[in-house]
Amino acid sequence: MPLSDRRFDKYNLHKMIIKPLYLGVILNIILPGAMLFVCFYLSNNNSYTNRIVGFESANTLFIIFAVLGVINTGVALWMRQKLLSTPMVTSKENFEEELTLALLEKIRPVYILISIIAVYGVSYYFLTTRFQEAAFFVVFSFLVFQVVRPRIGYIQKLIDAQLKLLENNNTEK
Repeated sequence: MPLSDRRFDKYNLHKMIIKPLYLGVILNIILPGAMLFVCFYLSNNNSYTNRIVGFESANTLFIIFAVLGVINTGVALWMRQKLLSTPMVTSKENFEEELTLALLEKIRPVYILISIIAVYGVSYYFLTTRFQEAAFFVVFSFLVFQVVRPRIGYIQKLIDAQLKLLENNNTEK
């Protein structure tokens, strides 16, 4: 769908995206980045050497966390796609405001799922003191956020889906 599609001229698409996007930046970039910085600091200063998991078990733990991270990614993508079929708006009069608030509310669990991937990395670091593998999880969560975050095209699809759901709901009454 081109950005110049006239159906969406009456909606401020950027305003609809900004709050969910800022929430995502905080939950999926700033907080995981800060946690990774703490791990990096501890790793470089040898401040944390208390390994809980031995070297033999570290690879197994990495695989377990990686599988959990892939599962979180799949669930986050599924939840984001499910938003298109979930009714979020009750009237056309306050459509933009209702959709913005509902999107913010509904996408929060998706962002939290993505943040958990970074928490796996930080947990892995504190269990094994392996920084590179911990950084892998945090970078992977950044990438998943880039895939999941709302864009103009997604908001346009969401508006179309919500208008269609609103019309179907009104005709059923």
